Amino acid sequence: MTKYIVLVGDGMADYPIEELGMRTPLEAARTPNMDFIAKNGSLGQAKTIPEKMTPASDVANLSIFGYDPKRYYSGRGPLEAANLGIDLEEDDVAFRCNLITASGDTLLDYSAGHIKSTEAEKLIKFLDQKLGTNKMRFFPGISYRHLLLAKRGAEFKLQDLKCLPPHDISGQSISKNLPKGDNADLIIKLMQDSREILENHEINHVRLDLKENPANMIWLWGQGRKPDMPKFRDKFGLSGSVISAVDLIKGLGRILGLEVINVPGATGYYDTDYLAKGQAAVKSLEKNDFVFVHVEAPDEAGHNGDLREKLTAIERFDQLIVGTILDYCKNKVDFRIMVLPDHATPVSIKTHTAEEIPFVLYGKGIPAKNFLNYSEKEAQKSELYFKNGHELMEYFIHGEKK
Repeated sequence: MTKYIVLVGDGMADYPIEELGMRTPLEAARTPNMDFIAKNGSLGQAKTIPEKMTPASDVANLSIFGYDPKRYYSGRGPLEAANLGIDLEEDDVAFRCNLITASGDTLLDYSAGHIKSTEAEKLIKFLDQKLGTNKMRFFPGISYRHLLLAKRGAEFKLQDLKCLPPHDISGQSISKNLPKGDNADLIIKLMQDSREILENHEINHVRLDLKENPANMIWLWGQGRKPDMPKFRDKFGLSGSVISAVDLIKGLGRILGLEVINVPGATGYYDTDYLAKGQAAVKSLEKNDFVFVHVEAPDEAGHNGDLREKLTAIERFDQLIVGTILDYCKNKVDFRIMVLPDHATPVSIKTHTAEEIPFVLYGKGIPAKNFLNYSEKEAQKSELYFKNGHELMEYFIHGEKK
């Protein structure tokens, strides 16, 4: 049985950077394993963000999994709720709830200094005690990423609000970027009330003493209702697993009926245990036909505008994820590997963009096209192109292009 391996470096793609001699981070980083795959496999481009849709990770990863976002997208919140074990009822609306750092009217830090999960859990539980009701409940997640459940929120059309991702407005005005739409005042009040409650919490007093960004406000966004999607096995005929540190990807995996593997040391940030993720993927392949490995670090570096950390994240992804998988596959005849970012997160603009992403395929039945390396520039030379990114998975598994 052929093994199918999808390796996603979140936000790896980028723009040419003067500091790198007008190369992108993918071109400049030391990536011998991805370059080997490019030389011995096939490069291509795919549009993972459909026209008129927001270039967000939920949209892009739906495409990568093979599900048309225009048909199945319902918001980030419901996907993360699935991983937290929250069963949404028909009229429930789930919001992503970031812990942020506010300074005056400025959204200073979308992640509150990438607060530790242990600290964040205490803050979110405290917030639920103070602001939670039978219609509004807060649930802790990982680091700065949490959840608000609005029971029967659809009755107030909360799913239709226009809410901006905090990582898109870092350094900008809070008041000018608050949610907009019918009944937005319900959500705005929660955000504003959270500020006084959190600013006075002892955890934030300690963080300030340590000169760390306090988690002194919440930001609500990414809302949606319960999605309805066919299982991955029913759609593609494969059983498999998902390995990620973030609730979004794990929740999507659960909804699709895939096994979610929680890896000790996987953090969703620069310090994530790359090797442990690679080893967990190898172990999963001993019993499963399919594994999807997601690494968040390159995206975080892009949002932070941190070129050095983005280069480091790409190199570690190549060495410890891609390299570990290649070592496993050396003596395996039947395997296919696909490596790609979900979207670009250029360090120059610190947010996601919607242009085509470069992907590379390698393994059984994949012709060797002898590309120079794995990069955006090399992928642009390829004739293999998917205007509808959700069709790429079908091609990867069955070799059929619509």
